Amino acid sequence: MPIRAVVYVSEACTKIASPTAESRAVLDVLVEDAKRFNRSAGVTGVLMFDGERFLQYMEGPMDGLSVAYSRVLGASSHHGLVELQQGRVGQRRLPYWPMRWLSLEPHDLRQLALSDWTRFNQRGDAQALNGTAMDRLTQLVEPHTRVA
Repeated sequence: MPIRAVVYVSEACTKIASPTAESRAVLDVLVEDAKRFNRSAGVTGVLMFDGERFLQYMEGPMDGLSVAYSRVLGASSHHGLVELQQGRVGQRRLPYWPMRWLSLEPHDLRQLALSDWTRFNQRGDAQALNGTAMDRLTQLVEPHTRVA
């Protein structure tokens, strides 16, 4: 079964972007809801958050991913969504999480968003000048897979 992926950036709503324990709890609830849905849809992914902006990468079978992404598009938890790439991927890159959120520094999220997402290519060296977005995403996520 072909695997497809989508990646986007968006601005968090005020209720999530405020630096309080309550905003983190709201984000935790949203991610738990996504996990439940994604498990049944066969979707995996990661939501990165810098305190104001999201970058989310999701992958899965076309039907499951389409419904999961429709839920994202209709969510009130964010606005100003910009799709960076959507298309087919040769294999799952994040098979271990139905969804998880990770905190990133604003600079790291910006660099990841501005990286080359073309065809979700991966060259294997995030530090190289020609490192792709998938190289950088893998580098950012990898330390968290050991404790997942």
